[in-house]
Amino acid sequence: MFTIDLTLKNTPFPLSVQRKSSEDAEALYQQIMEAMRSGHPDIIELTCDRQTEKKVAIRSSEISGVQISQKAGTSAASGRPPGFFALAE
Repeated sequence: MFTIDLTLKNTPFPLSVQRKSSEDAEALYQQIMEAMRSGHPDIIELTCDRQTEKKVAIRSSEISGVQISQKAGTSAASGRPPGFFALAE
């Protein structure tokens, strides 16, 4: 399962959707990148392959970051915390 995390302006937590294949995840990543580059405040509606009832609509001008990653299980099992970065002590 591949996860696409979106960070939005003025929002403290990322939004996430999952894709089953790397090709689908990469296609969604490229779609989001193109929307961010366009500069037009278009609405992007995203659905999730894992939770099919999950839908989210966001304005492309509010996206400040996007990340794609492969999830093998929980974040504790993979040794990586969720999100874009972790501060080292």
